[in-house]
Amino acid sequence: MELTLAVLFVIMTSVCVALISVMAVWNTQAGPEPILPTGPDSTTPHTSPGPGFTTLPPGPDPTPYRIGVGRADCTGPPAELPMMGYANPQQMAAGIHTRLFSRAFIIDDGKRRVVFVTADVGMISQRLRLEVLRALKVKYGSLYGQNNVVLSGTHTHSGLAGFFQYTLFMISTKGYIKTAMEPLVNGIVKSVDLAHSTMKPGRIYRSRGELDDSSLNRSPQSYLNNPAQERDRYKGNTDKQVVVLKFTDLDGDGIGMLSWFAVHAVSMNTTNRLVSSDNMGYASYLMEQDKNPGQLPGQGGFVAGFSSSNLGDVSPNTKGPRCFNTGLPCDYLNSSCPIGGTKMCGGFGPGKDMFESTRIIGHNVYTKAKELYSTADEEVTGFLHSAHQWVNMTDVTVKINDTHTGRTCKPALGHSFAAGTTDGGGDLNFTQGNVVGDPFWDGIRDSIAGKPSNETTECHSPKPILFSTGEMNFPLPWHPQIIDVQILTIGSVAVVAVPGEMTTMAGRRLREAVKQELQSEGAFRNPDVVIAGLSNVYTHYITTYEEYQVQRYEGASTIYGPHTLSAYLQKFGGLAKAIAQDTVSSLPTGPEPPFFNKLFNLMPAAAIDRAPTNSSFGDVLEQVYPVYRQGEVVSVTFVAGNPRHSGDIRDKTFITVEIYDNRTNTWDVVHNDASWETRFHWLKGSNSQSNSTVEWHIPASAPSGFYRIKHFGHSKQRKGLKPVITAYEGQSDVFRVAASFYYQ
Repeated sequence: MELTLAVLFVIMTSVCVALISVMAVWNTQAGPEPILPTGPDSTTPHTSPGPGFTTLPPGPDPTPYRIGVGRADCTGPPAELPMMGYANPQQMAAGIHTRLFSRAFIIDDGKRRVVFVTADVGMISQRLRLEVLRALKVKYGSLYGQNNVVLSGTHTHSGLAGFFQYTLFMISTKGYIKTAMEPLVNGIVKSVDLAHSTMKPGRIYRSRGELDDSSLNRSPQSYLNNPAQERDRYKGNTDKQVVVLKFTDLDGDGIGMLSWFAVHAVSMNTTNRLVSSDNMGYASYLMEQDKNPGQLPGQGGFVAGFSSSNLGDVSPNTKGPRCFNTGLPCDYLNSSCPIGGTKMCGGFGPGKDMFESTRIIGHNVYTKAKELYSTADEEVTGFLHSAHQWVNMTDVTVKINDTHTGRTCKPALGHSFAAGTTDGGGDLNFTQGNVVGDPFWDGIRDSIAGKPSNETTECHSPKPILFSTGEMNFPLPWHPQIIDVQILTIGSVAVVAVPGEMTTMAGRRLREAVKQELQSEGAFRNPDVVIAGLSNVYTHYITTYEEYQVQRYEGASTIYGPHTLSAYLQKFGGLAKAIAQDTVSSLPTGPEPPFFNKLFNLMPAAAIDRAPTNSSFGDVLEQVYPVYRQGEVVSVTFVAGNPRHSGDIRDKTFITVEIYDNRTNTWDVVHNDASWETRFHWLKGSNSQSNSTVEWHIPASAPSGFYRIKHFGHSKQRKGLKPVITAYEGQSDVFRVAASFYYQ
């Protein structure tokens, strides 16, 4: 999550006004009601997973697993709602680049069951997880719960916000937005439903490889502060490892794939206004299109999940940071420019624009994963295990050495948090690497949010505190105190669900610690440990102690202080040891996190739609040309209603590209708004008028023929005393796509 100028103004100079507004619209939104059982069988008898299982050591097992995979649309209203990731209140959704999906994988060994979900969302918030678990409990009882279900976000910064219950995340994204939360909850639950209903005997194979030229460390000076002896053990300052799990039925036919690779999903930058799954979502798109030939996006039985990992300091902008105004490299230490400061410093590449960069990085990840999938022959066997605890992360004592201990702190953000990163810079005079603070901003902080206590200031040293969020509780706590730690093991593969963004070296240390504990009792031989980042609850960043001292953005955003990683090593190590020793059932569950009943919402209702004089919704304002060639862009603009009026848009589309079939005299859909080749732009004009522009970027593979583009939507108009929502559709003229060598 990167900070920009706008959020600074909101939080630091306008927070008082905003909170007054909060109180004016204070409501009792408790979120969507738990989803009642519908659809797939939800009453299948099964042994409840309980708090965790380890009754026998993992090892070769001739009995195959039962496996289920499921994918479901979780896209919310793509208009006027804030986007989550860059923390920029001005970045409001205005269309669709690609749709967002939740992908669920269920594995059962006959005694236990585990669920891993990777969703196209910025991160999993605590509120989102709690609402999903409530809905699953209504449908399945104790079969799926906090102990055996992991929810992980791909970290796209182009999904919708509005799914948090802590003030810091809500204040810059207009609070809790029910219309944004419900598609996420319903989509995740539906993906689990589909996986549940498709379970059948199958096998899992794993493969590993390395992917170069697709990631760059955006805080190399922090990484260099780690011990040289430790750094010398690794080839580079980012993890290049790609881990793939291949899921097949007993005939060997592929049914799904799950992959982990560490890179930020920020190829789509802060200027983007289109809902997009970004580079990791595009990798899923390519793999699923390849394995589900002839199907539209989101259709077909093969499910490909690309999950986040320890991506905290890893950027996809592989050309590195440069000053926008001069083209010269940014200052190495603080990522700023002589003129314009951090706002002018940003990462570039590898493409000429964000769309091409997303395509390149996503394609690279897909290509490597496909290669590993095709060669995977190391079968994963053994029993399943799950271990979970809730932890009060503000009060963990850690052992530093034989004579010294440390402890975690109440949450706080440092001055360098406000500088942002080279993937999304801040503004004003904030810079990364600030270990001394700024009296001017400290004075503003003290007058608005209050001065940090001496205890918190000392605990976070050398971080100069900008916001002491752990001591800010109006109108709700600003940061979580209770967090999840969780490990799933699938045979000898351990999935560590990390509630935040771990840096490269932090992730390496955690993998080693978990591996060591799993091997300690001899039950696991050379386990494969993967980090599943941004899981279950969001707590910003997790750096090493050494990286924290540098106070780049990642260190300033390590909210529980310099010993945060040590606390996680201790807690996750405890879970791994309990799995290895078969003592999971005796682990204390820990303090349960809150589920706030009163959440504020600053999102105004969508206005009435108006069509221009002598026009109707769906009319064409700018028509297509008669003829196009492959590689060109078709564009057509319609009189449109606000997409917010279309309600639940999951499994629907705002657009179609259709080709005429001479044999059947019918129009066949070849693309919709989930397709990579299309872009759906919504533009709000004056006097409550708006229009939608549909772009089709004609691929080289498009067959010659006659095409048309259709747009579907809803308008809200006042009829009598009540507003009425009415469906409409529009259609372009028929146009021809000729071969690329065709000239008029």
